[in-house]
Amino acid sequence: MPTTTFKLVMPEHLNHYGFLFGGHLLKWVDEVAWMAASRDYPGCAFLTVGMDRVEFRKRAGNGDILRFEAVSDRRGRTSIQYRVTVFRQPPDGGAEELIFTTAVTQVRVDEAGRKQLL
Repeated sequence: MPTTTFKLVMPEHLNHYGFLFGGHLLKWVDEVAWMAASRDYPGCAFLTVGMDRVEFRKRAGNGDILRFEAVSDRRGRTSIQYRVTVFRQPPDGGAEELIFTTAVTQVRVDEAGRKQLL
């Protein structure tokens, strides 16, 4: 079952051209993947080890509502990968459109940062 969350693009998230700064989007994607892993594996600690492809397909602007959807994609011995897809909907209620997708890999670690079996 996918983990879904929403984020409102605010003026402080915009770059000097008036569009969503890519760093904010990547931060939110990372958070969504971590939340999905933490919900799927309660009590486990996870760290992000990578994102597969970073390609911004469409831009987002002030007032856009972003929908993040994380789906478990692949499981290894110590890691879990989530496909995170981001959609934007303009504040005027227009049609939702895909703006970004990537696979985020999270590794389970102990308190010393060593890999642990899932």
